[in-house]
Amino acid sequence: MTGSAAANPIELDRLDRQILRCLQLNPRAPFSRIAGAIAVSEQTVARRYRRLHREGALRVVAAVDPRALGESDWMVRVSTRPEATMDIARALSRRDDIAWVSIGSASDIICAVRSHNARDREGLLVDRLPRTTAVLDVAAFVILRRFVGGSASDWVGLHDVLTPEQEAVVGVDRRRPPNDSGIRLERADYAMLEVLSRDGRAGYGTLARASGLSEGRVTRRLAALLESGVVYFDVDVAGAALGFPVSAYVWLTVAPAHLDAACAALSRHPQAPFVAAISGRSNVVVSVTCRNLDELYAYATDELGSIDGVQAIEIAPVLRRLKQAGAMVAGDRLSPS
Repeated sequence: MTGSAAANPIELDRLDRQILRCLQLNPRAPFSRIAGAIAVSEQTVARRYRRLHREGALRVVAAVDPRALGESDWMVRVSTRPEATMDIARALSRRDDIAWVSIGSASDIICAVRSHNARDREGLLVDRLPRTTAVLDVAAFVILRRFVGGSASDWVGLHDVLTPEQEAVVGVDRRRPPNDSGIRLERADYAMLEVLSRDGRAGYGTLARASGLSEGRVTRRLAALLESGVVYFDVDVAGAALGFPVSAYVWLTVAPAHLDAACAALSRHPQAPFVAAISGRSNVVVSVTCRNLDELYAYATDELGSIDGVQAIEIAPVLRRLKQAGAMVAGDRLSPS
């Protein structure tokens, strides 16, 4: 499970956590604004951020919401022959339309598919994977609604490190829901997004050089993509490297009448950086991070066990994560951009 103990975990003091929370609230906030919010120098904020980024603790990234393009997000579980699990997981990790890849057992791969068009998604789920000799079964579930994980700021794990006044200074860049603006991605957009998927804080000059557009056009185009909900910014955190080495996917079966309330309750859990209602017999999936197995057990019995309407729980510990929010994972840390 990403291990029972993290090797050389990154030590985060209160200032590091404050900077991380500022970025969750406003991923592209200038260092000067973050410094003003937490009363330190701009140089200190920049130095701390670069260290955390260099050590693989966090990344600010841009991503495309398939829903804004008329598509959808999917969670997929692939059952394989044990000897082929790693090869198939690595092949899936190399696909641009797969954002997360985890190995849950010797023969279980869990991944998130975020294709920009139905042809690519169906080609993978209907044609390619089922015809792979070592693949025994493919189960795909569409994400009906995200409760946590739809915005960088909606995870409550660090909600108490800033005062309301500090949050007001840094500002909250809330994710816009997809709308019917009719915006479609163009070649220059993809060039710009290629940069932002590696460094979501890249300057407009860098984006202009990559896309071949002027800085003014890049600024306006990115603003339009954000306003339409096609593009959003996220803060990717390496939980294992930060002292939370145990991670798992929890699949819940919840009575329909309790579904919304159950997901709302789950969204208030600091152990849950991702909560979504999905199609299928298990109609809720939760990504959980804990310090150890005892904490995971306590979370399952105390927190999950107290939610009304929960009829069944399946805990699938993550043995190894290969890709996270579009970034490859090296051990317990995010790979360099």
